[in-house]
Amino acid sequence: MSEQFKPLSIVYNKKSGFHATHKTEVYEELIQIFSQYGFEIQSFDIEQYASFDELMAQVFLRHQDPDNYGVVVAAGGDGTLNAVAAKLIHTDIPMGILPLGTFNYVARVFDIPVDIIQAAHVIATGRPRKAHLARINEHIYLNNASLGLYPLFIQKRELYNRYLGRFPLHAYTSGLDVLIRHRKELKLKVEVDGKLFPVKTPLVFFGNNQLQLSEMNLRIAAAVAQGKVAGIVVAKSDKLTLFKILWQLVKGEIEQAPDVYTFAADQVVIHAQLKTMQVAIDGEIVRMRPPLKVTVEKNALNMMVPYDSASV
Repeated sequence: MSEQFKPLSIVYNKKSGFHATHKTEVYEELIQIFSQYGFEIQSFDIEQYASFDELMAQVFLRHQDPDNYGVVVAAGGDGTLNAVAAKLIHTDIPMGILPLGTFNYVARVFDIPVDIIQAAHVIATGRPRKAHLARINEHIYLNNASLGLYPLFIQKRELYNRYLGRFPLHAYTSGLDVLIRHRKELKLKVEVDGKLFPVKTPLVFFGNNQLQLSEMNLRIAAAVAQGKVAGIVVAKSDKLTLFKILWQLVKGEIEQAPDVYTFAADQVVIHAQLKTMQVAIDGEIVRMRPPLKVTVEKNALNMMVPYDSASV
């Protein structure tokens, strides 16, 4: 009896990643690696489908056998990873990552190499590990979700990336640009495990990536590993305070900045007297109706990691 091939579906955006200019040879090498380990590969270009739901419906048709689920691979940055993870939540189908983003925090927190070829070997030879997914209303986030100034940072960063190329420096230059040109303050009530705190704030930030929060030297990073909602609230919105906070962020000392408060909780609810709010979720901008309920779904995703991974 011939050996049964394992289904492997690669979800990607043709505009980026290994299908971009001069990356054809990388894609061919990936196919060779996966074929060598007994995978039957099919690629799914996001732009070729009317909706992401339609694409994933086709993907799931290949991963129905409980004795041979295979792997669904997200090839891209935060947006692609988030979209795939949202569909695989609470299933037994493992998710693999080919990291093609700028910072690649999701890959790095799971000890997945940022080198594409090495990451492919992890998908082919690694093991699934349970991961916590945070949720804000109907949306999940792998890295972070935020409101206030941060969505403006994201929009400015994408403009810098479009015209000047995709570099980590733009995360800081876009932040500086927003602080110089914009001033935004939200009047909110932040409910933390049932306790209500009225605030006027330019920024509320929720993180679900322990590595990202650790690199910011935030003590709440440890709470993320325990499946807690980890958050930051900035309590003043004058430009001098915001410039100081940005400088503290660059130095990795944001938790020591005045008027910055951090917390960890089982549930957070954001109340606002607004019809909709602009929220940045893993680098994508969405509009949501308050109240915004933030929770963590523990062990909700199977992530392919190296066998010797020590990640949390």
